[in-house]
Amino acid sequence: MSLLSVIRRWHFREGMSQREIARRTGLSRNTVKKYLAKECVEPAYPKRTSTSKLDGYKELLSAWLLRESKRRRKERKSARRLHKELVDLGFSGSYDRVAAFARQWREEQKIAAHGLNKKAYVPLVFAPGEAFQFDWGENYSYVGTRKVKLQVAHFVLSHSRAFFLRAYWTQTHEML
Repeated sequence: MSLLSVIRRWHFREGMSQREIARRTGLSRNTVKKYLAKECVEPAYPKRTSTSKLDGYKELLSAWLLRESKRRRKERKSARRLHKELVDLGFSGSYDRVAAFARQWREEQKIAAHGLNKKAYVPLVFAPGEAFQFDWGENYSYVGTRKVKLQVAHFVLSHSRAFFLRAYWTQTHEML
């Protein structure tokens, strides 16, 4: 749960004062007041501006990775070997940083080459009454003292996700 929602819940639902909220969260009273005054304010944190030891070697490493990607799989140098060659050139960073860069570089190349995007998600949106989904199911029930098998038609409206169930003796089109 975000800090903003906790602050708003404490103040509006539990009636906690702004001073008490500031004391509990360690925020300034002015910040708490600002969060409560606006409907939807997410805190803006500054982006990290730290530099990586790999920054000076990224172009060289990218060129090496491009060269290696054109070789056959068995002839390619591993990330560990590329790290060792960078160390020979004066690189003082860790192997993990080089391996992470190589992994990210390969993903970017794969996306660029094939147009793949893992973030591709298209939600299905339906107007009320536009579409529904249907499926048959099979259940057992007692009719009197006899256990009988029933075919259950299951309808689900795509917009509201409301459902309707109807039991039949057989699974034929005439039953619908």
